[in-house]
Amino acid sequence: MSSSLYLAMVTPHNIDAACRLRVRPGQERFVDPVVTSLAEAYAYGNVAWPRVICDGEELVGFVMAGFDPVHPVQPYRSYLWRLNIAADRQRQGYGSFAVAAVCAEARRRGQRRLWVSWQPGDGGPEPFYVQLGFRITGEVVDGEIVAEREL
Repeated sequence: MSSSLYLAMVTPHNIDAACRLRVRPGQERFVDPVVTSLAEAYAYGNVAWPRVICDGEELVGFVMAGFDPVHPVQPYRSYLWRLNIAADRQRQGYGSFAVAAVCAEARRRGQRRLWVSWQPGDGGPEPFYVQLGFRITGEVVDGEIVAEREL
């Protein structure tokens, strides 16, 4: 993994590249495209925290978190909403970097836990999130498995 990794805001300069980002074939059933995430970010306003993942000048992924400290449902106060890593850039540490950056942002905002959810199924992201320290809570929301991580 490169030492030139960083998250950047979505801007007019990188939005087209972000929207062109594609995950591996078969993963589309587990994660919505970036364009859907950006529409949700617009609709949810200050709750959404969308960022592109860059390695130097190259856009390698997209991550979006949600932070709503007064939401009545605790998992929605601090959650990893979306993670898309370009098909040809997966398994190179970019996803782990992005999750660590979201955890750091959650801590900066005073949160003590981060939640994530996913659709169950072969080829899904469960092993990735469990490896990063997320614990399955036993809850299922809208057909998705819910997990949390202590920060």
